[in-house]
Amino acid sequence: MDRISQIEENIKSVLLHDADELGRETGFIRRQRKLTGSHFVNILVWGSMDNPALSYSDMSQDAVLAGVSITAQGLEQRFTEVAARFMKQVLDRSVEKVIQELTPTAIPILQRFRGVYIRDSSIITLPPQLKDLWPGCGGSEGESAAMKIQIRLDYSSGRLEGPALQAGREHDRHTPFGPDEPPGSLTLSDLGYFSLDELQQRDGRGQYFITRYKVGTALFDCNGERFDLIRWLSSQEGNIAEVQLLLGAKHRLSVRLIAYRLTQQQADRRRRRLKEYARKKQVMPKKESLILAGWLIVLTNLPVEELSAQEILTIGRVRWQVEILFRVWKSEGFVDKWRSENPWRILCEIYAKFIGLLMTHWILLTRWYLFPDLSLAKVRQAVGRLAISFLLALREGISLRPLLEQVQELIEQTCRMNKRRAHPATFQILLALGDS
Repeated sequence: MDRISQIEENIKSVLLHDADELGRETGFIRRQRKLTGSHFVNILVWGSMDNPALSYSDMSQDAVLAGVSITAQGLEQRFTEVAARFMKQVLDRSVEKVIQELTPTAIPILQRFRGVYIRDSSIITLPPQLKDLWPGCGGSEGESAAMKIQIRLDYSSGRLEGPALQAGREHDRHTPFGPDEPPGSLTLSDLGYFSLDELQQRDGRGQYFITRYKVGTALFDCNGERFDLIRWLSSQEGNIAEVQLLLGAKHRLSVRLIAYRLTQQQADRRRRRLKEYARKKQVMPKKESLILAGWLIVLTNLPVEELSAQEILTIGRVRWQVEILFRVWKSEGFVDKWRSENPWRILCEIYAKFIGLLMTHWILLTRWYLFPDLSLAKVRQAVGRLAISFLLALREGISLRPLLEQVQELIEQTCRMNKRRAHPATFQILLALGDS
């Protein structure tokens, strides 16, 4: 089955069959009504793709296009706790869908690995009424409500796992995406996921990792003597320094520590953030942290013959592609914005928007491997332009292939990033590495 056929099957399965089935199972649909589970889901998903700031009048019009007549007031009454639970289960069913047999991106240096995996999270602040369902971290104003979004992206093939939704107070290390990538893969994570036990697991399984150094983690030289990182850094004259060390008092994991000297402007900005954080916590910033703020320090188990220190710095930039994904989900998908004060409608909208963004990503995968310069924001806009056409096609029961092919054409011709000379984009720098 080709990718377009897989995407069409997934969309129809989630938005038609699964939506009707889950509508009955959750009790959202208790008896035969004009408004079915699939009607409700399609109104919200495609309506939000077309217009993220949906009003009840907009929903009523989208309902007619979906094949059901219901007033704005009638729709307003359907946004209940049961409706939110129903939409969450439809989202969970969507997350389970996978596009098979993906082709690696056309970036040679990334093809050295069996996947380049990035884990990251983002937070959506919710109304306080939802604090029991989605507890946040609290603060000066008391208990708060927040939702944490956890994802794992294989940047090589584009495969996205998640979003897995957790309470905002959950630590990143409670991610459902553990060290189960294949041997020969490369994982990039920020400090929220730093765990010596996990790094040791990855090394034992033949997986590679690149992670930032966590201040205070024990370091030893190859003779087992405690390594003085501050003293070593102060003796370095160049902009890049590297040393082979053992990591962790108990683990003694063999790693390369690579330090990149930051510009004075970058170092000063980091130190200001550290001091501001310490001020809020009413503590003194650690002297060690202020010194290390002048360097970007990473740890990796990649051998020197696999990637040089400069190549590791460049590959590490790939992690920021997840930040771009989250930014697009918020700035173009508006998952963190709503116009209602009804907490259950807010949750329904969030779940519906995530379903639409997942389907957008499925479509993106049909061209990911061909064009490393795709703009995620432009792809979201392209799918949004055809959202109502998808709604009508599902109502009529016709093939989605012509629409999916139209989106492909839009992606190829209008959703590419411009090349930059002064500040090259990540894809340009990665391609340049492959040419060197």
